[in-house]
This record gives sequence, C-alpha cells and structure tokens, in this order.
Amino acid sequence: MTDAMDRMPRAIRLYVRWTDGLSQVVGIIAMYLIFAMVAVLLLDAITRNVINIPLHWCIEAAQFMLTAYYFAGGAYTLKEGAHARMDVFYERLTERGRARMDLLTAFCLLFYLGVLLWGSISSTLYAIEYDQRNFSMWNPSMIPIKVVMVCAIVLMILQAIAMIFKDWARLRQGAPA
Repeated sequence: MTDAMDRMPRAIRLYVRWTDGLSQVVGIIAMYLIFAMVAVLLLDAITRNVINIPLHWCIEAAQFMLTAYYFAGGAYTLKEGAHARMDVFYERLTERGRARMDLLTAFCLLFYLGVLLWGSISSTLYAIEYDQRNFSMWNPSMIPIKVVMVCAIVLMILQAIAMIFKDWARLRQGAPA
C-alpha cells in the first residue's frame, strides 16, 4: 500500500502519518493505564483486607482509568485494524473489494462518532457548567474524564479519516497513475 499512499497528495500523507503517530503514542499511554489500574486495585485489596483501612477512592479511580483506557485506546485500535469485524464475507473479497467495504463502514463509523462527539461535548459542557460530581463518598469531579472522552473521540474521528485516506489509496492502487 505504500506505493498507493506515495501517489496521494503530500498533505494527505502528512495527515495520515501525523494521525497514525498520535494514535500510536496515545494508545501506548492507554495501555499503561492497565498497570496503574491494577496497582490501584491492589492497593485497595491490601488496605481493605490486610490493614483494615478501606480507601473509598480506589474503586472509582480504577473505573475512571478503565474508561480512559477504552476511550483513549480506540484510535490505536482503529489504526492497527484490531477492531471487531464480521469476517463471514469480508475474507472472500478481493483487496479492492475490502477497500470498498472498509470505506463504506468508515463512513458509518464517522456518523456514529459524530453523534457520540455531539453528546460527549454536551455532557462535558454540562459537567463544567454545574460542576458535576459523582455521587459517592469520594465525590470526584466528572470534568476530567469527560474531557478525556471528548479528546479521545476527536482522535478516533481523525483516525477514521486517516483510514478513509488509506482505503482510498488501496482502491487507487490498481488504477493507472
């Protein structure tokens, strides 16, 4: 596919390279959130069961980390092609047929992500305006996780657009230059 991408305009190649790189960095950071989450849950288990001092923030902090993990890892998953796909017919398609199918589903994905972004921005603005907090003993602000959610959705949209450019290049690969 590099030959086909090389024939794309320079701005598109830079966009795809920049988006893939950003998705890679954010995805790797998101992967390490699992270790932080395990550490927080281990701390909770030790303080609760060994020294009998329950820390009320641990479970919620782990939930926030898990939320950040799956949102922030979304763009990396798209970049790597590790998302779930129905392979019943897809594997039987030619390379160009797969590119066409990927283009179709990418536009469906963009619609879904657009609606998700619209809702997440609305939810984030609400959290900021009313200083929304989680109703619990710890009472954390919901603003940080909602900002992470909006940023991660924007990155997924950018990665979906990069996927469209890559699929378009795959479609053009068989076409004359």
